[in-house]
Amino acid sequence: MLIGELAARAGTTTRALRYYEEQGLLESDRTSAGYRLYEPGAVRRVRNIRELLSCGLTVEDVKSLLAYLDADLPEVLSYSPLCADGYGVGAQRVAQLEERIAILTELRDSLVRRMPWLAASGGTADEQAA
Repeated sequence: MLIGELAARAGTTTRALRYYEEQGLLESDRTSAGYRLYEPGAVRRVRNIRELLSCGLTVEDVKSLLAYLDADLPEVLSYSPLCADGYGVGAQRVAQLEERIAILTELRDSLVRRMPWLAASGGTADEQAA
């Protein structure tokens, strides 16, 4: 299938597909006219890439999980020693997200200490003044 059809079937843009290919997450052949040509399984791969990215993984993280992108991703991953490298990537990402959450929580708390009316209902200053 051509890039436009893959984008439509996978629910993404042609720009994203070219980026995934540039990053080594997706492969295509070329027609004699130079158009990208994808195998039918590319739809699943692209959907899996998008799902993993939406879970907070980076493109670099997803690169380490290439072996898993061509099958349906389970809702919950059961532990297997064969997948230890992939779990390590997930554990690192969770640790980084927890660190970011802590920083954002600290920033929010600092702002609320300066403007305590924001904590009451989560409303805006105009709503609190009314």
